[in-house]
Amino acid sequence: MEKHQILKQYFGYDSFREGQELLIDSLLEGRDVLGVMPTGAGKSICYQVPALLFSGVTLVISPLISLMKDQVRALNSAGIHAAYLNSSLTPGQYRKALENARMGRYPMIYVAPERLLAEEFLDFARNSSISMVAVDEAHCVSQWGQDFRPSYLRIARFIRQLPDRPVVGAFTATATREVQDDIVRMLELERPQVLTAGFNRPNLYFSVQSPKDRYGAMKNYLERHREDSGIIYCLTRKNVEEVCGRLRQDGFPVTRYHAGLSDEERRRNQDDFIYDRAPVMVATNAFGMGIDKSNVRYVIHYQMPKNMESYYQEAGRAGRDGEPAECILLYGGQDVVTNQFFIEHNQENEELDQETRALVQEQDRERLKRMTFYCFTRECLRDYILRYFGEYGENYCGNCSNCLSQFETVDVTKTAQVLMECVRSCGQRYGINVLIDTVHGANTAKIRQYRMHENPQYGFLSKEPVHRLRQVLNHLFLKEYLRTTNDEYMLVKLTEKSRSVLEGKESISMKLAKEQEPAVKTGKPKGSRRKTAAGLPEDAFSEESQRLFEKLRSLRMEIAREEKVPPYIVFSDKTLILMSVHKPGNKSELLGISGVGAFKYEKYGERFLKCLRENGG
Repeated sequence: MEKHQILKQYFGYDSFREGQELLIDSLLEGRDVLGVMPTGAGKSICYQVPALLFSGVTLVISPLISLMKDQVRALNSAGIHAAYLNSSLTPGQYRKALENARMGRYPMIYVAPERLLAEEFLDFARNSSISMVAVDEAHCVSQWGQDFRPSYLRIARFIRQLPDRPVVGAFTATATREVQDDIVRMLELERPQVLTAGFNRPNLYFSVQSPKDRYGAMKNYLERHREDSGIIYCLTRKNVEEVCGRLRQDGFPVTRYHAGLSDEERRRNQDDFIYDRAPVMVATNAFGMGIDKSNVRYVIHYQMPKNMESYYQEAGRAGRDGEPAECILLYGGQDVVTNQFFIEHNQENEELDQETRALVQEQDRERLKRMTFYCFTRECLRDYILRYFGEYGENYCGNCSNCLSQFETVDVTKTAQVLMECVRSCGQRYGINVLIDTVHGANTAKIRQYRMHENPQYGFLSKEPVHRLRQVLNHLFLKEYLRTTNDEYMLVKLTEKSRSVLEGKESISMKLAKEQEPAVKTGKPKGSRRKTAAGLPEDAFSEESQRLFEKLRSLRMEIAREEKVPPYIVFSDKTLILMSVHKPGNKSELLGISGVGAFKYEKYGERFLKCLRENGG
């Protein structure tokens, strides 16, 4: 069997996506690879197809138990024998899995990095034919990445202890150039084929909102998307508990996930989300890595995350099936303070020496600034994200809140001069909130303590709304007319560009929305939600197709309950949409639908054909 036959028989696809074939061919030729591919681009296919062609075992190193379970379950459902080895197994289950592995029953074994140097596993690996080591979420090996895990540093050491070096593949969705270089170095990749497939996810709509009532805005959105599955990310466990509790009281089918819950409750809640028993998940960033739920239609960040890498990875869990999905960030000024606290009290990098920890902290502060700028830019949001990762777009995507909003250019020179003069006259000794309170004329204990009520600019902008002052100040940071220090106090400082404005030689203009945007606005009319699947024309998904899609979805849920698997493991939404539009009437036509392979046809095909016939297909 060759690679195209495997792709069709087990995964149901007729052709490879962009970049997949290059990485697969490189691995089959014995060449190491580094694949940087956006979420939903099919990274797992890049090592799963070669694994089925190699004669030996492929070890897939994965950071989370949930990721391993999800992928192994999907492989088994497709007729591929696979297993995982992690702390969720009892000692007896672990030994049994290793015994089966020694007998050659699994072409793929998923393993946690913490297990690699355990004597029992090392003995198995040294006495087995290991053809390939695939490192998933490879950015975790880099201390400059957003999710550094010291356990990933064991991978290269483990590979060096094998009698014959296997080919090594590293895969990640988010990695700046610096992190990519770190991955190659830390995993000791040899002359790797590096592929950056591009970070753009055209099916995702991006929006940043700053509603006065965050919960009310989010609730309003959920009311209009009750039939959809989504994730709501919060910064703290307390926020998760509050938001989840209020949503339950308001009648939404939600569950929760954070590190403070027991292992059993986290597992149960995660399963409820994956199986669509509770289609809305409220969680901290502890949730989601490797969750392959394809029908997540929205990701709402209830607060701003600490960096762009985390944001894009979390937002990217929406629309993995390629269908339209929405990524909405609800920003509030306190988010910066909370994230700053997390950076200063980070306990995750204690294994690093003091000097390196200080460098990582400084980088974290800089990334927080870039994340904050994202919340205030008036340029295309997608373009801002792509530029962060080293790509350059069109400056207009037509599918983000900025591109779909009407702005007017406003001269803010006088406001900017007052803010800069306040920075200068106070000796550049204070942070953002003190400056805004001063020019706005606030009578607080802190202002009196710092004697800022005696500052020449005190109350000079009392008629300007505070939110507008904050917008202007952030614009000055974005355009480098001001800067903040890279420490926990974030003091505001003048720059070389400040002088020409203060001296009246340069004016400053910025884009401001002509009218207040509706809180948590949806990017596209609701009716257009599923019209773009697999390049379908705009009018392909008719009311009849929508009705047939719902019938097929009900059948999928029935089968999922019978087999005790998540619905998307049976077939993805995208596959059901294609069925409802093309209405296959026999085996060959159904096998022509993307996502329907030979194994799945044997399991489910006749039931779906019967459903199509009975409902006008």
